[in-house]
Amino acid sequence: MDSASDHVAEGADVFGDRWTLLILRDIVFEDRRNFRALLLGSRERIASNILADRLVRLVEAGLLVRGEGRRGQRTTYSLTEAGIQSVPILYQLAAWGARWRGGDGDGRPLTAHTDDMPVDALIAELRSRHLSDGAT
Repeated sequence: MDSASDHVAEGADVFGDRWTLLILRDIVFEDRRNFRALLLGSRERIASNILADRLVRLVEAGLLVRGEGRRGQRTTYSLTEAGIQSVPILYQLAAWGARWRGGDGDGRPLTAHTDDMPVDALIAELRSRHLSDGAT
Protein backbone atom coordinates (compact mmCIF):
# COMPACT_ATOMS: atom_id res chain seq x y z
CA MET A 1 0.00 0.00 0.00
CA ASP A 2 1.23 3.49 -0.88
CA SER A 3 2.21 5.72 2.00
CA ALA A 4 1.99 9.48 2.34
CA SER A 5 5.76 9.66 1.92
CA ASP A 6 5.44 7.89 -1.46
CA HIS A 7 2.91 10.50 -2.56
CA VAL A 8 5.13 13.35 -1.38
CA ALA A 9 7.91 11.92 -3.54
CA GLU A 10 5.55 11.70 -6.54
CA GLY A 11 4.49 15.32 -6.04
CA ALA A 12 8.09 16.43 -5.64
CA ASP A 13 8.88 14.82 -8.99
CA VAL A 14 6.55 17.36 -10.60
CA PHE A 15 6.70 20.39 -8.27
CA GLY A 16 10.15 19.98 -6.72
CA ASP A 17 11.87 22.39 -9.08
CA ARG A 18 11.93 26.12 -8.39
CA TRP A 19 11.41 27.09 -12.03
CA THR A 20 8.41 24.81 -12.44
CA LEU A 21 6.64 26.50 -9.53
CA LEU A 22 7.52 29.97 -10.80
CA ILE A 23 6.24 29.19 -14.29
CA LEU A 24 2.98 27.92 -12.81
CA ARG A 25 2.80 31.05 -10.65
CA ASP A 26 3.15 33.26 -13.72
CA ILE A 27 0.52 31.32 -15.67
CA VAL A 28 -1.96 31.21 -12.77
CA PHE A 29 -1.58 34.67 -11.25
CA GLU A 30 -0.22 36.75 -14.15
CA ASP A 31 -2.00 34.98 -17.05
CA ARG A 32 1.22 34.69 -19.03
CA ARG A 33 0.44 31.97 -21.52
CA ASN A 34 3.06 32.00 -24.25
CA PHE A 35 6.79 31.46 -24.26
CA ARG A 36 7.75 35.09 -24.87
CA ALA A 37 5.46 36.45 -22.15
CA LEU A 38 6.81 33.89 -19.68
CA LEU A 39 10.41 34.63 -20.63
CA LEU A 40 10.18 38.42 -20.59
CA GLY A 41 7.84 38.58 -17.60
CA SER A 42 9.96 36.44 -15.32
CA ARG A 43 11.05 38.52 -12.33
CA GLU A 44 13.69 35.90 -11.67
CA ARG A 45 15.02 36.09 -15.26
CA ILE A 46 14.61 32.49 -16.31
CA ALA A 47 16.91 31.40 -19.12
CA SER A 48 15.17 30.50 -22.37
CA ASN A 49 16.54 26.93 -22.42
CA ILE A 50 15.31 26.30 -18.86
CA LEU A 51 11.88 27.75 -19.69
CA ALA A 52 11.61 25.56 -22.78
CA ASP A 53 12.61 22.46 -20.80
CA ARG A 54 10.16 23.15 -17.94
CA LEU A 55 7.27 23.82 -20.32
CA VAL A 56 7.91 20.45 -21.97
CA ARG A 57 8.01 18.80 -18.53
CA LEU A 58 4.76 20.49 -17.46
CA VAL A 59 3.06 19.28 -20.64
CA GLU A 60 4.44 15.75 -20.13
CA ALA A 61 3.27 15.79 -16.50
CA GLY A 62 -0.22 16.71 -17.64
CA LEU A 63 -0.40 20.13 -15.95
CA LEU A 64 -0.35 22.10 -19.19
CA VAL A 65 -1.40 21.57 -22.78
CA ARG A 66 0.37 23.24 -25.64
CA GLY A 67 -1.99 24.84 -28.11
CA GLU A 68 -1.36 24.68 -31.80
CA GLY A 69 -0.43 28.20 -32.86
CA ARG A 70 -1.50 29.12 -36.35
CA ARG A 71 1.04 30.53 -38.74
CA GLY A 72 2.22 33.87 -37.40
CA GLN A 73 0.58 33.35 -34.00
CA ARG A 74 2.24 32.47 -30.73
CA THR A 75 1.67 29.07 -29.20
CA THR A 76 -0.45 29.33 -26.08
CA TYR A 77 -0.14 27.11 -23.04
CA SER A 78 -3.27 26.28 -21.07
CA LEU A 79 -3.72 24.68 -17.68
CA THR A 80 -5.35 21.27 -17.53
CA GLU A 81 -7.62 20.29 -14.67
CA ALA A 82 -4.55 18.79 -12.96
CA GLY A 83 -2.76 22.12 -13.38
CA ILE A 84 -5.73 24.01 -11.98
CA GLN A 85 -5.78 21.66 -9.00
CA SER A 86 -2.25 22.85 -8.19
CA VAL A 87 -3.62 26.31 -7.27
CA PRO A 88 -4.20 25.44 -3.57
CA ILE A 89 -0.57 24.29 -3.42
CA LEU A 90 0.57 27.65 -4.79
CA TYR A 91 -1.65 29.48 -2.29
CA GLN A 92 -0.21 27.47 0.59
CA LEU A 93 3.34 28.04 -0.62
CA ALA A 94 2.64 31.78 -0.89
CA ALA A 95 1.16 31.86 2.61
CA TRP A 96 4.10 29.96 4.05
CA GLY A 97 6.58 32.21 2.23
CA ALA A 98 4.83 35.35 3.42
CA ARG A 99 4.80 34.18 7.00
CA TRP A 100 8.22 32.61 7.32
CA ARG A 101 10.35 34.13 4.58
CA GLY A 102 9.62 37.84 4.46
CA GLY A 103 5.91 38.54 4.51
CA ASP A 104 4.13 40.72 6.99
CA GLY A 105 3.99 37.91 9.55
CA ASP A 106 0.26 37.25 9.41
CA GLY A 107 0.55 34.31 7.02
CA ARG A 108 -1.17 36.10 4.16
CA PRO A 109 0.30 35.59 0.68
CA LEU A 110 2.27 38.44 -0.84
CA THR A 111 0.64 38.10 -4.27
CA ALA A 112 -2.04 40.76 -4.66
CA HIS A 113 -4.18 38.35 -6.69
CA THR A 114 -4.46 35.96 -3.77
CA ASP A 115 -5.48 38.79 -1.46
CA ASP A 116 -8.27 39.81 -3.80
CA MET A 117 -9.68 36.44 -4.80
CA PRO A 118 -10.45 33.35 -2.74
CA VAL A 119 -8.92 30.15 -4.06
CA ASP A 120 -12.30 28.72 -5.16
CA ALA A 121 -13.08 31.83 -7.22
CA LEU A 122 -9.65 31.73 -8.87
CA ILE A 123 -10.08 28.03 -9.69
CA ALA A 124 -13.46 28.77 -11.31
CA GLU A 125 -11.93 31.64 -13.30
CA LEU A 126 -9.03 29.47 -14.44
CA ARG A 127 -11.39 26.69 -15.54
CA SER A 128 -13.32 29.20 -17.60
CA ARG A 129 -10.20 30.64 -19.26
CA HIS A 130 -8.09 27.53 -19.69
CA LEU A 131 -10.39 24.55 -20.09
CA SER A 132 -12.45 26.30 -22.74
CA ASP A 133 -9.19 26.43 -24.76
CA GLY A 134 -9.28 22.66 -25.09
CA ALA A 135 -7.28 21.56 -22.03
CA THR A 136 -8.52 18.52 -20.17
